[in-house]
Amino acid sequence: MSVRTSHGRHRAATRPSTPLTQFTSTATSQLQVVGRRTAIVAASSGLVVSAMGATPAFASSDSAVGFPSVDTAALAAQAQAQLELAPVVTAPADAQWTIDIDAVTAVKPAPPKAVRTTVRTSRSAARVVVANNPAPPSVAGSAVLQIAARYVGTPYVYGGSTPAGFDCSGFLQYVYAQLGISLPRTASADRYAGTVVSAADARPGDIIWSPGHVAIYAGGDMQIDSPRPGKTVQFRAIWQSNPVFIRVS
Repeated sequence: MSVRTSHGRHRAATRPSTPLTQFTSTATSQLQVVGRRTAIVAASSGLVVSAMGATPAFASSDSAVGFPSVDTAALAAQAQAQLELAPVVTAPADAQWTIDIDAVTAVKPAPPKAVRTTVRTSRSAARVVVANNPAPPSVAGSAVLQIAARYVGTPYVYGGSTPAGFDCSGFLQYVYAQLGISLPRTASADRYAGTVVSAADARPGDIIWSPGHVAIYAGGDMQIDSPRPGKTVQFRAIWQSNPVFIRVS
């Protein structure tokens, strides 16, 4: 009995087919067809072409009408070889594209600078209302303070005793005179113009005396006076360390 042995045939591995390889295969076939067609002998021109299917060789008896020989099979073979050596580029189906964009930071513009304006008012208006120097509530219960508050904003004038300008004693003399009370013209003399009372017993409208200066008590820790050159009549805190309170009638 004879034993037949069959050997399996394995199919050779092939390169992936791409649009470029298909184009080359088609071009090669077309070039072969053109090569066979050019094998026709043109008797009128004296052309002689080698046998069909062989590498065509052209010759001309007339040197003025000649065509260069073209080895189409060699060109096709070179193109095929280049395709075989060309790398195959593939991309996965889940490939993702990313674009790097520089971060943009918003800058807030600086606020415009404040413009300071100066509003000039008449002296009479300043005497009625001074925004940063409000009169204390005690003014309503004291006739002396009600008169004194009219002159808030009047400038200090050395030796002055009228609404055009006051010094400290001239201011007190003018205010009290409108109530029929006569005071001395100097601060030192005002010390003896009335009765000294304690700070605890002092009432709004009493005189506050200290060496070289006099003012009118406005209740709490406040007073109204004509301070010094460059200042105006105003309500302000009592600054004297040990003032003397004097009541006049």
